[in-house]
Amino acid sequence: MPASDSRAESIAARLSALALTTRVEEHARYTSIEAEVPEALPASTWREVLEVVAEADRFGLLASSLTGRTLWAAVRKAVPATGDVRGPGHQR
Repeated sequence: MPASDSRAESIAARLSALALTTRVEEHARYTSIEAEVPEALPASTWREVLEVVAEADRFGLLASSLTGRTLWAAVRKAVPATGDVRGPGHQR
C-alpha cells in the first residue's frame, strides 16, 4: 500500500475514533476525507481534530446554515518515479 493511502486511512480512522462520521473518496491525484462536525464539539476535541488533519496535505472547514459543518482533508497520491515515461517503444 502506498504511503499516501495509509496516511489517508490513518486520518479517517483517527477522525472516526473522535466520534466523527467520515467519508473517503479516491480521486486521480488525491484522496479526500470528509467528516460532518456536530455543533456541540468540545474545544478539547477540536484540538485533537486539528492535530489529525494537520497530517494531510490540505484541509479546511465548510460551514453553511443549510448543510452544517463539514471538515475536509486531502492527501496527495504518490507521483510515479521519474524516468522514461514514454513507454518501452520510445526509449532512447
